[in-house]
Amino acid sequence: MSAPRLLVVEGNIAQDRAAQISCGGQAAGEAYAALLRELWPGVVTEICYPADPGAHLPDSAGLEGYDGIAITGSSLNIYTSAPAVEAQIGLIRTAFESGVPMFGSCWGLQLLTVAAGGSVRLSPKGREVGFGRRIRQTAHGASHPLYADKPPVFEAMTVHQDEVETLPEGALLLATNDHSAVQATAFSAGRSTCWAVQYHPEYPFREMAAIFRRYCPKLIAEGFFMDEEEAGLFIADLERLERDPGNKSLSWRFGIDGAVARKAVRTQELRNWIDQLVIPTRTARGRG
Repeated sequence: MSAPRLLVVEGNIAQDRAAQISCGGQAAGEAYAALLRELWPGVVTEICYPADPGAHLPDSAGLEGYDGIAITGSSLNIYTSAPAVEAQIGLIRTAFESGVPMFGSCWGLQLLTVAAGGSVRLSPKGREVGFGRRIRQTAHGASHPLYADKPPVFEAMTVHQDEVETLPEGALLLATNDHSAVQATAFSAGRSTCWAVQYHPEYPFREMAAIFRRYCPKLIAEGFFMDEEEAGLFIADLERLERDPGNKSLSWRFGIDGAVARKAVRTQELRNWIDQLVIPTRTARGRG
């Protein structure tokens, strides 16, 4: 029996990966792959970089050799016709014919949506950043395996300006909040089943701190902070939460609970994707 294999699709261009690293974070694909290995001991993870010029990308036959495909976040905008965007849409449309289960975070949700015929827009409410507030499971979400053992209302790490405007035909809306109507969805495309969320279950506090450090000038200009000093204090609090996720005073101040602070709950959607979709599909395909 061969070891299980997961493909991580890195959504960022090289320049943006480098910028995140320079601010104390990690390249999204590498961090995502490390978490998947933690959640599924023994899995082999590989990363592809479709946003990079000349990147070698698997074809349909190559994609069929994986047991699951996870798509990271990205700083790109899906509604542009940039080559880095079109290459990713093409890869995902090829992946739909592989029968391999897929999961998308943030950009991953938007990429899966557009590749399957839905649409994405710039959010009329602006940026949602830090903690997505009061994300609520819909009736479909409450009974869906994506949300097994997840609180019905929760906060989550998030950073996005774009949002899903129209879901693909037949898609289920699994979660919503007051900022963006589509916070989670599930649908079939081609031969594949896709689960996707607008937030980032894969992010630890330290990654969010790096994002705030990277976007600090924009966040000040958009009114999230008065100045660099105020932003620096918030970043320091995020780094403190990384060291001490059970810190009661910071959890109270930011209005978060165990759904964010406890890693097992924060990452539950990815664990459910592996346990409830990827492994059963692997068995059905005669791979496990």
